[in-house]
Amino acid sequence: MLNRDQLQSAIPHALEGVDLPGLGERIRGKVRDMYLAGDRRVIVTSDRVSAFDRVLGTVPFKGQVLNQLSAWWFSQIEDIVGHHVAAMPDPNVMITREAKTLPVEVIVRGYITGSTSTSLWTLYNDGVDKPYGLDLPEGLRKNDKLPENVITPTTKAEQGQHDERLTCAEVESNGLVEPDLWKQVQEVALEIFRRGQEVADKAGLILVDTKYEFGMIDGKLCVIDEIHTPDSSRYWVKDTYQAAIDAGKNPEHFDKEYLRLKLVEQGFKGDGEAPELSDEIKIGMASQYISAYERLTGEDFVPAIGDREAHIKALAESGKLLG
Repeated sequence: MLNRDQLQSAIPHALEGVDLPGLGERIRGKVRDMYLAGDRRVIVTSDRVSAFDRVLGTVPFKGQVLNQLSAWWFSQIEDIVGHHVAAMPDPNVMITREAKTLPVEVIVRGYITGSTSTSLWTLYNDGVDKPYGLDLPEGLRKNDKLPENVITPTTKAEQGQHDERLTCAEVESNGLVEPDLWKQVQEVALEIFRRGQEVADKAGLILVDTKYEFGMIDGKLCVIDEIHTPDSSRYWVKDTYQAAIDAGKNPEHFDKEYLRLKLVEQGFKGDGEAPELSDEIKIGMASQYISAYERLTGEDFVPAIGDREAHIKALAESGKLLG
C-alpha cells in the first residue's frame, strides 16, 4: 500500500485527460476519454472523479486502479462470459473490440438499500407494490440482505430513456432485448455477481450491488465497460456491517460513496458550486481505491508514475494504440 507521502506527492500529477489527435473521434465521458479507431476503441481512464452527476476534480492513481481492476475481473469471469478487451498497452489504457451495446444496463442487488426517491429501499419502505416488479417479503430493514440476489434493469441514460423503474418483464414487452437473449443476460449477470460476492467475502468486503453493461461481438454476449470497481459497485466493510445495522446506521462504505459523503459533510448536496476537493479527501479516496484493489486481487498495487499524458501520447504517436 502506498503511504501518505507517496499519495500526497502524486496529487499534482493526476491524469486529468489526454488529447490524442489522429486517433479518430474523441468522446469525453465523466472519467474516461474514448477514441473510435476503426473497429477498435481506445479508452483512456483518467483520474477524474464524479459525484452528483458532475466532475469534481482528480484523485491520483484512480484511473489506473479502475482500469487494472476491471482487467483483473475480466480474467476472473472468462469461464462465465467473454469481454471486449483486446489489449491493455498502458495501465490507463484499454483497447477494446467494437461491440453492439445492448440498450439495457443490468443492476444486480444483494441488499435492499439506497436513499433516492427511486431506490429499492425507498420504494419498498413507501409501500410500493412489487417495486421493480419484485416480490419482496415483509419486515425488511434498510440495508438488510435480500433473500436472494435480484435484478433491476434500467435503460441507458445517454439514450434519453433513463427509467429507474424498469422491470424485467418490461424489457421484453418493450422490445428492448429479445426474450432468449434477455434470459441469458439475466443468468450471466447473476452468475458474475455471485462470483463477485465470493471474492469480496474473502477480501473482508460485502459486494452490495453493481451495474453491468453488456454487448454483442460476433453474435456472442460479452460484458463491457468496467466491472466490480469502487465506481461501478457498492462495497461495505464486512467486519463493521452488523454493528452498523444493529445501531440503525449506514454500513461503512468502501466505494465512490466515500466522496459523496465527504461532500455532504461540507453541506454540499449537489446544487450550486461544489467545494474544491481537499488534499485530505483526495488522499483518503486514493487510499480506499488502492486498498480495494489490493484486497480483491490479493496483489500489491504498483503504480505507473511520471507524466502519464506524455507517455500515452508517445504510445499513440508510435502506433501502439492502434494495434
